[in-house]
Amino acid sequence: MALLVRLLALALALALGPAATLAGPAKSPYQLVLQHSRLRGRQHGPNVCAVQKVIGTNRKYFTNCKQWYQRKICGKSTVISYECCPGYEKVPGEKGCPAALPLANLYETLGVVGSTTTQLYTDRTEKLRPEMEGPGSFTIFAPSNEAWASLPAEVLDSLVSNVNIELLNALRYHMVDRRVLTDELKHGMALTSMYQNSNIQIHHYPNGIVTVNCARLLKADHHATNGVVHLIDKVISTVTNNIQQIIEIEDTFETLRAAVAASGLNTLLESDGQFTLLAPTNEAFEKIPTETLNRILGDPEALRDLLNNHILKSAMCAEAIVAGLSMETLEGTTLEVGCSGDMLTINGKAIISNKDVLATNGVIHFIDELLIPDSAKTLSELAAGSDVSTAIDLFGQAGLGTHLSGNERLTLLAPLNSVFEEGAPPIDASTKSLLLNHIVKDQLASKYLYHGQTLDTLGGKKLRVFVYRNSLCIENSCIAAHDKRGRYGTLFTMDRMLTPPVGTVMDVLKGDNRFSMLVAAIQSAGLTETLNREGAYTVFAPTNEAFQALPPGELNKLLGNAKELADILKYHVGEEILVSGGIGTLVRLKSLQGDKLEVSSKNNAVSVNKEPVAESDIMATNGVVYAITSVLQPPANRPQERGDELADSALEIFKQASAFSRASQRSVRLAPVYQRLLERMKH
Repeated sequence: MALLVRLLALALALALGPAATLAGPAKSPYQLVLQHSRLRGRQHGPNVCAVQKVIGTNRKYFTNCKQWYQRKICGKSTVISYECCPGYEKVPGEKGCPAALPLANLYETLGVVGSTTTQLYTDRTEKLRPEMEGPGSFTIFAPSNEAWASLPAEVLDSLVSNVNIELLNALRYHMVDRRVLTDELKHGMALTSMYQNSNIQIHHYPNGIVTVNCARLLKADHHATNGVVHLIDKVISTVTNNIQQIIEIEDTFETLRAAVAASGLNTLLESDGQFTLLAPTNEAFEKIPTETLNRILGDPEALRDLLNNHILKSAMCAEAIVAGLSMETLEGTTLEVGCSGDMLTINGKAIISNKDVLATNGVIHFIDELLIPDSAKTLSELAAGSDVSTAIDLFGQAGLGTHLSGNERLTLLAPLNSVFEEGAPPIDASTKSLLLNHIVKDQLASKYLYHGQTLDTLGGKKLRVFVYRNSLCIENSCIAAHDKRGRYGTLFTMDRMLTPPVGTVMDVLKGDNRFSMLVAAIQSAGLTETLNREGAYTVFAPTNEAFQALPPGELNKLLGNAKELADILKYHVGEEILVSGGIGTLVRLKSLQGDKLEVSSKNNAVSVNKEPVAESDIMATNGVVYAITSVLQPPANRPQERGDELADSALEIFKQASAFSRASQRSVRLAPVYQRLLERMKH
């Protein structure tokens, strides 16, 4: 059996080929970035890495492909320099960095990697240098010289004034009692330090940046005879409090503390995990209107959504942000987290006042502005400052504002501001009634709407839903942007004012003096009942002007032939409802007569059979009416098409004649063919 298993394993390996048998473990993001830096630097010799330096700072980064072409870090321009890759050094007279650094003990390696200050402080302790020079296997996350220099004076004084306790403990916290290389540094892991077994938090991000307690790894994997050295950009300190405990002790979180307690989220914020809390300060809460704040604080669901919108699903240290990226919150929304120089930004705003406050279960960034999600907003708050603000003002002027700020389950159909470029309608009873029909009695989501669905409005009307290939419309108005779903209401942004239907197609035509001749023709043709009954019609209605433009003899002939008149009129009626927003570029619409109408739209101008439409989207309960200024002719009645048909017939006859000619070479046999051609031409 064992032999069979080995044979099967060998067969599988051979089937998969050399790649399967020789491939090593997948490279970590850090190693991939380092590999890219090597590729960019290879023209300068072996083991040369390309490094991006932010202009005006000492900040350097190994470069990935995207950063290489953009040449920016946090929006700031960079210059490319070429340095020896970690673990290598130059040789006089040789190109590149051909020599591997000689292995030394940890203490001596600190000087090689640029952490001589760590060496100096190690010397001041009585116990640590012998340990670093002696046998064993250790990892040290060594702060750079600049990191030590940037410590506040009072912190540094407290360390050096008690070297065998405070300084020794601080240095031991930077150490692990085993060798740990970057391929083992996994995102979200904790390493046990040599100071009281306190945890060191590791985060390894997809962009190749590795952080240690939110300090960035500058140069990694410097091997020593008794371990490995990683150079970092900060002096790190022990972390003892979870996120909830930090909220409890920070004075600037007084309002946040009360909000967390009221929402019950304190259990989450003190649990194990790796979260990022964008913690609003007292100042952030003070910036929003008291009425809005009290409403949210008094609504457990809205409050929970608000706070969840400030919690990211993973720990994100500031040093990991070198460009914009999207991050999902516990509430389900997406925040754009970016940076501008040394400042972190949220949705493009530099609202973070204090960053990288580390907790045992994540990291906290203090923010000075609330991030209120749509799910915690009223309809009026959803629309505030948006491209439907004019419509919201109209609702307020009409006395309908309470519907937009209350707790009714509603959907608001709000036209874009561009709809009112020529002026908003005056507020009167008719306008108020129209606005009420822009409020639907339920909280809807557009993705669940379906063709033929009817929606009840506060104005008492029933609105129809039309689903087309590239648009979703409610009566004559189509949805122009994604839904905004609030606490109780949903906002649909619409491309025009909605006009609810007021009667059947016949009612619409009878009520408009432009169509009096069409109404008479419909009655003469016996189509009144058809256009009065339930159905779904698109009617291209010729105006009186269109009929009067016909030659008098043709008009009289048409009106005197009921069958021909009915065929002509049926050709003006499509078998489904097509509003202008659903046309796209071109739609072929089957008519009641049987032939198809070609309906097109370009630059908001609608045409049917290339004839311009004078007015679109006159809504009826059983269809939609378009006013046109010409009478449409079915294909069989169009002179040009009749001529085309005759030419096709003649061509076919000539083909037959040629075939006969080639077969017989006798012209006498062509006589019957030519005779038929002449007869067809006469007709």
